Amino acid sequence: MKVKLPGVQNISIRGDYIRLDSLLKLASVTSTGGEAKLLIQNGEVFVDNEICVQRGKKLRNGNVVRYCGDTLIVRQSV
Repeated sequence: MKVKLPGVQNISIRGDYIRLDSLLKLASVTSTGGEAKLLIQNGEVFVDNEICVQRGKKLRNGNVVRYCGDTLIVRQSV
């Protein structure tokens, strides 16, 4: 049984990785790459509990991204 926690979203990816800025757009955190870039550069995004300022950071299965109280978990689809 899967339990959905408030503010937690599993994001399925098809390849081995997804870039951080692309993940934020895919999850509808931002609507454009420019918005994603600003959030990341301003230090508002955490990857695995550390501030990440690399918008091209490669995220893989199991990485956890946090922004404004919401949590995104990267899951590789099979």
